[in-house]
Amino acid sequence: MKSIGYIKKNTYFDSVTLMGISKGLLELPGVLRVSVSMGTEMNKQLLADGGFDTTEAAGAEPNDVMIVCQLDDAQDESATLQGIEAAMSRRAEADDSKQANPRTLQAAVRQLDPNVAVISLPGLYAAAEARKALLAGLHVMLFSDNVSLEDERSLKELARDKGLLMMGPDCGTSIIGGTALCFANQVERGSVGIVSASGTGAQEISVLLSRAGAGVSQLIGVGGRDLSAQIGGLMMFEALDALANDPATEVVVLISKPPHPSIAEEIRRRARACGKPVVLCFLGAAGSGEPDGNVLGASTLEAGAAQTLRALSRPVPDWIGQEGRLPADCTPSRNGYVRALFCGGTLTEESRLIFRQERPNAPCFGNTAKKAEEQLADPLRSQAHTFLDMGDDVFTRGKPHPMIDPEVRNARIVAEGSDPETAVLLLDFVLGYGGHPDPVGSALPAIEKALAEARRQGRRLTVVAYVLGTPKDPQNFADQCARLRDLGVLLGETNAHAARLAARLVQEN
Repeated sequence: MKSIGYIKKNTYFDSVTLMGISKGLLELPGVLRVSVSMGTEMNKQLLADGGFDTTEAAGAEPNDVMIVCQLDDAQDESATLQGIEAAMSRRAEADDSKQANPRTLQAAVRQLDPNVAVISLPGLYAAAEARKALLAGLHVMLFSDNVSLEDERSLKELARDKGLLMMGPDCGTSIIGGTALCFANQVERGSVGIVSASGTGAQEISVLLSRAGAGVSQLIGVGGRDLSAQIGGLMMFEALDALANDPATEVVVLISKPPHPSIAEEIRRRARACGKPVVLCFLGAAGSGEPDGNVLGASTLEAGAAQTLRALSRPVPDWIGQEGRLPADCTPSRNGYVRALFCGGTLTEESRLIFRQERPNAPCFGNTAKKAEEQLADPLRSQAHTFLDMGDDVFTRGKPHPMIDPEVRNARIVAEGSDPETAVLLLDFVLGYGGHPDPVGSALPAIEKALAEARRQGRRLTVVAYVLGTPKDPQNFADQCARLRDLGVLLGETNAHAARLAARLVQEN
């Protein structure tokens, strides 16, 4: 196997464009692996950790696109370079072909008469464009991160004063009027309104409800910092009021990590005054879930879905809340750790919290942990039981999110599976709009390689996975699950169930 590198100077591409280039290059003859990313030092380190030759990429700057390909030994390097140059030329031609379309927000408003603006720009420019959209009378979904708290507060105050929604920044999931925006699943329409400060948290609850026969009226993302002390829940309160007045919404679900104590009681007060059943799904929050008037509590996504079904007077399916009972042919490992590699940040945290409940004395670390003693010292190096959000900024700065391009996670799957300390690999696969067209298929070679290396070392490696999706999602939910089962992967019915299975597969250390 050999490697070639290519640098495109002074060029910026967003995550979707980077993924499209990567996908096209993988279709070239003799190309085994591809990495397309911005030339940051972190991305160079990720290349090295993923087994790529970084010699030719060493000269890339943060504002450059760097492409590194691993080739079959028989492949002609010059032919591959021609293919890379052709791909970049097609990208430039595609940009030129768009010149007839609106080039500014103001032109788009004049020509298209929209009511929602979806903004995905580098954080340095995103706030200014969001403000323009709000002043033009548009609801805003701000996908971009790296927006300051001061800008977020100002934008949400402006939206509130104009009677608009300011979804984000760092908002990846919404379903408005039945239309999925950015990352979202094809779920049933129904009477549950969801307001969420978590993308994959909202996806998980909406999917579990849909699979149980319930549906979503509206799903409004607000961004992960909305319930912080600095933002004060501004947009969650506005969205709650909107759903309280929505005749199509029967039950409201609020999803977040535990809110700042200074606004927690205000959330509960407003929920009690909503006039409809409200499920407060605050991940990891203390509480038994006993009703407080019209308010129900839940500390996991799975429990949030169950509480919502009860509020709808619907039965809770027996696949929700399953214990981590192992198949007869599975026995816990006497040695080794769980290494959990997730695309979804809230799925990561739910799994880590459930693992801690199942194995309270086990050393457990993660890059989403809040307690200092549980924080991972180096996200590029696992220690003991590790729960890793691969969508964290450290992995996505200048690189596509793993739900779009799984290359970085695939490399980590191989590395963790080859580590003699690893007994269990725990993975999520997030289906739906906006994500990779075949997330399981893209990961299978990495999983097979990890399993083969474990066999070569004479040890057992168990892979546990959860597929977040519905039968209506474009990736074919049944096929994604079947291919994992065919490889011997143990599947969870919910993300929480998969975490329990992983916990039962290792003995207390």
